[in-house]
Amino acid sequence: MCVDNRVSLPDNFSPESVNDTAKETCLNWFFKIASIRELIPRFYVEAAILKCNKFLSKTGISECLPRLTSMIRGIGDPLVAVYARAYLCRVGMEVAPQLKESLNKNFFDFLLTFKQIHGDMVQNQLVVQCVEIPLYLTLYSPAIDWILQCIAYHAPDVLLTEMMERCKKLGNNALLLNSVMSAFRAEFIAARSMDFIGMIKECDESGFPKHLLFRSLGLNLALADPPENDRLQILNEAWKVITKLKNPQDYINCAEVWVEYTCRHFTKREVNTVLADVIKHMTPDRAFEDAYPQLQSIIQKVITYIYDFALLFSVEKFLPFLDMFQKESVRVEVCKCIMESFIKHQQESTKDPVILNALLHICKTMHDSVNALTLEDEKRTLAALINGFIKMVSFGRDFEQQLSFYVEARSMFCNLEPVLVQLIHSVNQLAMETRRVMKGNHSRKTAAFVRACVAFCFITIPSLSSIFTRLNLYLHSGQVALANQCLSQADAFFKAAVSLVPEVPKMISVDGKMRPSDAFLLEFLCNFFSTLLVVPDHPEQGVLFLVRGLLNVIQDYTWEDNSDDKVRIYTNVLHLLSAMTQEAYIYHVDKVDSNDALYGGDSKFLAEINKLSETVVSQILDHLKTLGKEESLKRQSQLALYFFNTIVAHGDLRNNRLNQLSVNLWNLAQKHGFADTKTMVKTLEYIKRRSKQPEMSHFTELALRLPLQSRT
Repeated sequence: MCVDNRVSLPDNFSPESVNDTAKETCLNWFFKIASIRELIPRFYVEAAILKCNKFLSKTGISECLPRLTSMIRGIGDPLVAVYARAYLCRVGMEVAPQLKESLNKNFFDFLLTFKQIHGDMVQNQLVVQCVEIPLYLTLYSPAIDWILQCIAYHAPDVLLTEMMERCKKLGNNALLLNSVMSAFRAEFIAARSMDFIGMIKECDESGFPKHLLFRSLGLNLALADPPENDRLQILNEAWKVITKLKNPQDYINCAEVWVEYTCRHFTKREVNTVLADVIKHMTPDRAFEDAYPQLQSIIQKVITYIYDFALLFSVEKFLPFLDMFQKESVRVEVCKCIMESFIKHQQESTKDPVILNALLHICKTMHDSVNALTLEDEKRTLAALINGFIKMVSFGRDFEQQLSFYVEARSMFCNLEPVLVQLIHSVNQLAMETRRVMKGNHSRKTAAFVRACVAFCFITIPSLSSIFTRLNLYLHSGQVALANQCLSQADAFFKAAVSLVPEVPKMISVDGKMRPSDAFLLEFLCNFFSTLLVVPDHPEQGVLFLVRGLLNVIQDYTWEDNSDDKVRIYTNVLHLLSAMTQEAYIYHVDKVDSNDALYGGDSKFLAEINKLSETVVSQILDHLKTLGKEESLKRQSQLALYFFNTIVAHGDLRNNRLNQLSVNLWNLAQKHGFADTKTMVKTLEYIKRRSKQPEMSHFTELALRLPLQSRT
């Protein structure tokens, strides 16, 4: 049986580590390659396995690279030869990056054969193949760029300067010049910008196009700054050539690059001049329709460097430039870029009419792009940008102007619901700011203004589609109206909220998924009850008319069969009614008399509350009776304890009926063994602690009547 003794070699192995069989096999490969008669296949195959020389000797690669470089001299077609050199440079950088000399030799050999490109043989071949010389020269660029990039990698400035000088000595060297600017470090090019401009001027226009040379120079100047004294002269020299370009595509490809240089180093006057020139070249024959990516890039560069929007919109040609974006999808993307920049960079609120008019126009463009096919994510994005703008608008103490702006915004952005919601919140905030300024003492003028704010909200809320958004905004706006002593308007909001509750569907969409609405309705109603405590009764509507109306709605609402939310709501109503029986309520709205002040603890008022409380309690007890079946006994136990805690916290247990009811609920909670023993123990301990407080002796008697039953 044979044993495999092969062991993998380490990465940095030496030829001594390689066994004789491997060396012989490797040498055999190279002998077979040497027997290939055709030059090009022999070159490429040997270059492909150049790394295998490491098996034979330490100096194998360093000896082969110069030989392969010399072999390329035998390739007659200059285009084929330059790509062979590019491949050899690539392999050389991979297997022996430290051997820079072979890279330099490849480039210098190319320079020696450079004149061949313009020789008769090549020119005749181009005529036969119907290829123009400018197009033919661009085929050389990738290969030359790669060779130069290999040379320029970590190369000292002395070597780069030598390369540049050698290129200068060649006539008609536009192709080389372009590759030098593409491959060398941007800082090197920028420091010698005027030298390169001089070389570009001397190039023959019939060969490699000059505008491509200026584009390459502009790309470098976007990354590194030229000497300060040369900056204006560089721009003038470049733009003289760019503005004379007749082909719109050539023009815009070049102008796009130089716009960034202009924005980096010059004022709005020069930027305006450049934008005007772009408009002049791209408007005829609607040339802009084929150049949207470049035009978008120009806008992006302008707003990157000019993020003071007062300055940006004072650039006369900026808005006319935007008018060239006639395709809606592109136009909207540009508007989004501008708004993102505004939200990112605008630190302080603004009332500048130039900024407001321009951004309203931009936001209107985004809003009008919304249709039935627009995705929800896109709507959210647009709404967030518009809301960001609305939040940044402030007219200071000119509240009427601020409200006028919100009214105008409402008319412009009516299709985006989040924007309408933001406007309602902003108007409510405006009303509260007015109250703060007046310290709660409204004059006739400010009272009328606040009512106008309230009316804005009352009119706008019904246009929203989300029912819980409407409910919460009715409640919030009603609270604002109440705080500003607009009592009839507050009543209108609260009535609208009450009338809307029956329309709440059983299921609502939350983050794209259908969820039961009960929990959301319970949360809203609890907040509503907290507000109703301080809402005074209307003199013509009877005692507690809002509470009664809400209870009727809750009674008629169709709840899920397995839901106990109705009982939890009724329990919260008892919390409210208990608070209403106090001589002084636990909180008030400034300058608004609540029912404690209106009724002054009147016995008829308290009798109405007691009557209402009895009705609610009976509803809760009826529900507890329906949970007597075996499958719902656990729910019955939990609700009984929940109701018991409510009575202990809010009821007057000196009342015998209420005292007996609490004992019955305690027993019901434990009756079927579903009560949590720890909870029951802690509850009883709490009652005993309360019995020790002043005037709470009746809790002692109650504690004695509350037995603890074991689960067994």
